Amino acid sequence: MALRIKQDHSRFRQIVRGKIKQNLKKYISQGEMLGKQGKDVITIPVPQIDLPHFTYGHKDTGGVGQGEGDVGDVLQPGNIDQGDGHKAGQDPGEHTLDVEVTFDELAEMLGETLELPQILPKGSDQITSQHYKFTGVHRTGPESLRHFKRTFKQALRRQLSMGQYDHTNPVIVPTREDRRYRSWRIKQEPQFNAVILYMMDVSGSMGDEQKEIVRIESFWLDTWLKHHYKGLVTRYIIHDAQAKEVDRETFFHTRESGGTMISSAYKLAAEIIDAEYPPSQWNIYPFHFSDGDNWSADDTRLCMDLIKSRLLPKVNVFCYGQVESPYGSGQFIKDVKDGFGKDDRVLTSEIPNKEAVYKSIKDFLGKGK
Repeated sequence: MALRIKQDHSRFRQIVRGKIKQNLKKYISQGEMLGKQGKDVITIPVPQIDLPHFTYGHKDTGGVGQGEGDVGDVLQPGNIDQGDGHKAGQDPGEHTLDVEVTFDELAEMLGETLELPQILPKGSDQITSQHYKFTGVHRTGPESLRHFKRTFKQALRRQLSMGQYDHTNPVIVPTREDRRYRSWRIKQEPQFNAVILYMMDVSGSMGDEQKEIVRIESFWLDTWLKHHYKGLVTRYIIHDAQAKEVDRETFFHTRESGGTMISSAYKLAAEIIDAEYPPSQWNIYPFHFSDGDNWSADDTRLCMDLIKSRLLPKVNVFCYGQVESPYGSGQFIKDVKDGFGKDDRVLTSEIPNKEAVYKSIKDFLGKGK
């Protein structure tokens, strides 16, 4: 029975997984899941899954096998008294079922749906961590690893076999021979670390709609990268004419009225990398989002130089996403493409609306770097 239940649960999980994958593009574009996150799981609303079952009616309402009739009579639908009030609708109502999935499961579904390649961490130096895995139960071991449940069961089994168990006074006293201890083995695991540096223009032309697009996309970028790296650090930089590092809440809710000088963000990102994240030990992912406006052509040339000389030699990829705004010129992505069109370490994506986030994720993650 336990095996049958486990098999049924597994089949149900596969059905749920299929439903989520089927609707993943909608979830991504609408951002339905961003407010339902836990520490290790996320709640996803999926269409209600109705398993086949019998439905029984009242015995006095008529139907097959009830009322008068002779052999051979053709069965006809019965008349249903509609009663007073509005007529019932014919279409089924829409029901949803909240299902919890882990972030790893979500990342796997994202990778399968978008056909994303697995990331191969760069760098030859790996940070190795020791992982202790309990593999069984032994008769000897340190008291700190005593398995109390197994010890109790062994003592109970012994007293029952020797006729010493008294159900009126159920006292179980383990002896030295009853004690059981957990055993373990040490497993060496490569511990790749990664840091994401999110940069965003918060000048007046970047409104709430543009920030919401960035928020949705950053959730999926985080989910995919966490799936590949045990240690993932996220840093946030905002800029208008000046750049500064902020927390996540400030990153998505700050709006300034000044001009835009993109080079200030690239300088700060380079300084953070130089001070805290040596490329031999860290996989580094800078993501910059703006509406394409910059202060001047001179600052744009400085940005190209900063990308080439201070960022590209140290990062896995440099990603620039341009969010469409009615106030932005959209020029900066053209400059980036002109300067690094043949360099596969520089990835660009145009994101005119929420529906474009789905494609933009593949633009950034499709290289597997």
